[in-house]
Amino acid sequence: MPPTCLLEYTRTGLAELLAGMGEPKAFRAAQLMEWIWKHRATDFSRMTNLAPALREKLAAQCCLRPLQVVEVSQSTNGSDTRKFLSRMQDGHLVESVIIPAAVGRGGAHSGRMTLCVSSQVGCAFGCKFCASGLLGFTRNLTASEILGQILAAEEVAGERIDNLVFMGMGEPLANIDNLLRALEVIMDPHALNIGARHITVSTSGNVPGLQRLAEFGKPLRLAVSLHGACDEVRDQIMPVNKKWPLAKLIPALREWNRTGKHMITLEYILIQGVNNSMEQAKLLIGVARGLNAKVNLIPYNTVEGLPWVRPTERDCRAFCQALVDARIPVTLRYEKGHDINAACGQLRLRRVAENGGSGQ
Repeated sequence: MPPTCLLEYTRTGLAELLAGMGEPKAFRAAQLMEWIWKHRATDFSRMTNLAPALREKLAAQCCLRPLQVVEVSQSTNGSDTRKFLSRMQDGHLVESVIIPAAVGRGGAHSGRMTLCVSSQVGCAFGCKFCASGLLGFTRNLTASEILGQILAAEEVAGERIDNLVFMGMGEPLANIDNLLRALEVIMDPHALNIGARHITVSTSGNVPGLQRLAEFGKPLRLAVSLHGACDEVRDQIMPVNKKWPLAKLIPALREWNRTGKHMITLEYILIQGVNNSMEQAKLLIGVARGLNAKVNLIPYNTVEGLPWVRPTERDCRAFCQALVDARIPVTLRYEKGHDINAACGQLRLRRVAENGGSGQ
């Protein structure tokens, strides 16, 4: 069995763990929590206010980092976007993307340092335009492995990560138990202390997971990978739509609106000849208006081995203008990191190909 990783434990959880080791004093959990999150300790030997015997016991049974960064790719187009590949303790690979804050006049940061976090090794949902699903689904990430990506990103970037988007490899709501456990630590003032309004969870349309996330009761931001405004188009590119078609997804999103504090974002990747017609734009306007949602348009990021084509810039702008004319809040985002294959799963896919098909 791999050692117990302490990242996913709240202070209460650490107190229970320590009690099981014969350390019932609650203040020990507070000390350990401070070493893990305030000092970002990577070695139990540094925890000098803990008894040597306890440090030895922790080192023998537990770990502080569940993954190791094995490759970093940095964009050369001036955006400073970085993708990094991490190896889990079982050898499987997962990738994450650091998206830097905007830089204002005088070189000052005018935004937040964002991390695109993965929730699974691979993906079972098989969206036809996505590299993550090309190698199939391997397993869910543990809460510690989700949190480990954040700490690894801070080491790569040399800065604090203060904005999270769960839009990396995998469907976050298909790993809802570990996601919620990680979110507890992420929002804990004694741990990462990232507020709910700085956390976005994306889903391709997992209705039961969406209901669980709503019951969690935190004012998280929600992004929905729509990519088609009718079942015919979504069926063509998103197999999840056959299980949870728009007739099930839209009511679940209306319910989210009833309790949520933020506008839903509808993610819409523009694919030439598939979903970028003016007819699709009109249908998208209807969906967005009915949900009081904003739309994020993303020209398709080409993936080797997939047949889809990125529309011309003129076509993308025409589609965007149709939404603007209809008074739908919309952003046309030319993604950072296109030169480093920053779309979900591309770096892992390349590494697996280089290793002759091994995902490790």
